[in-house]
Amino acid sequence: MNRLCKSLMVLQFAAGLVGFVAQADAADAAKPDLDRGKAIATQVCAACHGADGNSATGNFPKLAGQHPEYLVKQLHDFKVQPGAKKPARVNSVMVGFASALKDQDMQNVAAYFASQTPKPGVARDAATVPLGQKIYRGGIAEKAVPACAACHGPTGQGLPVQYPRLSGQWADYTVAQLNAFQQGAGARNNSEPMHQIASRLSNGEIKAVADYIAGLH
Repeated sequence: MNRLCKSLMVLQFAAGLVGFVAQADAADAAKPDLDRGKAIATQVCAACHGADGNSATGNFPKLAGQHPEYLVKQLHDFKVQPGAKKPARVNSVMVGFASALKDQDMQNVAAYFASQTPKPGVARDAATVPLGQKIYRGGIAEKAVPACAACHGPTGQGLPVQYPRLSGQWADYTVAQLNAFQQGAGARNNSEPMHQIASRLSNGEIKAVADYIAGLH
């Protein structure tokens, strides 16, 4: 009886060890490959976003230093999901690129851009900085617009998984995204809270807070 118990214990231990090794191998396989991510960034993304994620103009967002979880989510949102007619984010160029990436390569390129150092930006319109600061730090109570800082942080660093880093982002890009959030379906339909918030902002308020964000650090 003792021998049988010992044999069973050995078998259970061996099975547990095999399972542990399998889990460890799976975890290693899922780890982002920064070299692979760099290769994708250099060959595919650099023309618009820069090889290090610091795009040259506001037509394209800066990706350097962005939370990798956020980047992965956005890449998924550019893809048409099963049962949907359109992606949650509509951009004909990004739909093509995102659709060509496997999940692991999304992780790889997101981790690579997250590891890069973002270049700071500047606010360009001194006249609108007070309004932009007011909106970012305090919101607009009469319009039920919450402070941007409540989610994106006082210096625009965001919160991994949930809220993107905004610090130093091009003002033109931020304006374009707030306009897309205003439209919602057919433009950018991947955040109902942002749709509601953006819909309450005037064009002047959008430009003011976007310019303020560009110089935020």
